[in-house]
Amino acid sequence: MTAEHSTPPAEPAIVVLAADGRRAELVLSGEIGAATLRELEERLDAPPLAGAAECVVDMSGVTRLDLACAYALLRAATLPAEPAAMTIRGAGRTVRRTLRHAGLDTVATIVD
Repeated sequence: MTAEHSTPPAEPAIVVLAADGRRAELVLSGEIGAATLRELEERLDAPPLAGAAECVVDMSGVTRLDLACAYALLRAATLPAEPAAMTIRGAGRTVRRTLRHAGLDTVATIVD
């Protein structure tokens, strides 16, 4: 019997990078789901993301996105009095599908 070697799923990571007071970047990786929802919402509601005029969300490392987390991104893009212009970059096919199901494609720019 041969041993199967599989790569364990990547631990979810949420990192905020602030380029300046007007632009912020959110880098997500791994499985972004129920276990990370609260942290994601807290990061989206706090500076520098909450005060940015432009927000770039890098999803090139996301392996799975929960619909609840996609809705958290949607709320961040639509609820503030002066919402940031949101660009989502690098989302894979299944992640883009989840973003579309949440309606994010109507309020954010999604690029490869």
